[in-house]
Amino acid sequence: MKKLRFLVSLTTDDNDYQIEQAHSAEEAAHKLGVELQVIYADNDSITQSTQLLKAIQAEEAHRPDAIIFEPVGGTALPQVARAAASAKIGWAVLNRDANYIPELRKSSTAPVCIVTSDHLEIGRIQGRQIAALVPHGGTILCVQGPAENSAAKDRTTGTQETKPANVHPILLRAQWTEESSQKAVRSWLQLTTSHKAPIDLIAAQDDSMAIGARKAFEELPNETEKERWLSLPFLGCDGLPKTGQAWVKSGLLTATIFVPPNAGQAIEMFVDALQRGKQPPERALTVPVSIPPINELKRR
Repeated sequence: MKKLRFLVSLTTDDNDYQIEQAHSAEEAAHKLGVELQVIYADNDSITQSTQLLKAIQAEEAHRPDAIIFEPVGGTALPQVARAAASAKIGWAVLNRDANYIPELRKSSTAPVCIVTSDHLEIGRIQGRQIAALVPHGGTILCVQGPAENSAAKDRTTGTQETKPANVHPILLRAQWTEESSQKAVRSWLQLTTSHKAPIDLIAAQDDSMAIGARKAFEELPNETEKERWLSLPFLGCDGLPKTGQAWVKSGLLTATIFVPPNAGQAIEMFVDALQRGKQPPERALTVPVSIPPINELKRR
């Protein structure tokens, strides 16, 4: 039996979760004897589409047996997915729902599936963390992912479901990176309204964006003002051991949400599906967990 070759396409190489996704894929590939290539799209959907089409249109001997990708833009590249299916290449979408998947599974002889974090539940957990830390209501600064990104939308919907009605969010947008969040908060701080805003908590949809927000506050020239901002609770998401969880232990973050990497899980599902000649489950979910537990936050 020939050695399976998989291609993993991730959004960027300067986000802690994406880096952990690559490690997860490499560990699974090594364990299962799969040849693996990991590429990054530099947070550009056109770059990602071009990279994947190039792999799909390569000579048959050089094509991957399956593509596992985390989409950059608002769509999960339906045309590219159909091109992969036509070339009998497996297709897995990570951390995003894609409405073309059921149709593609009917027409494709190769495995097709979604492996995603439960973004609604991630948002709900962050809403519960906010409720525990701001029990009497107030105003919070929220750093969200890109507007067109379904993971960012679902996390926002989940937070709205569980945060107290008397907690009012001020919303900023960033690109899942520390630098983009730092710029967004820095720009907001230049508005006269920001200095009058009685903010009680900063919540980011990603740990690196929470740290980017902190860095923007660290730049403030007024020491009293800087101390006031940095003394507030900071919340993030992803909760990886070397970053989010370490930042909670050191006090840089008050809480995070552990979101298990799933690229390795997708590789395992594909190896099993290809060996058995059957489609994998259409949709597999990972389970997020509050760090620390909500009850512990309430005691604080």
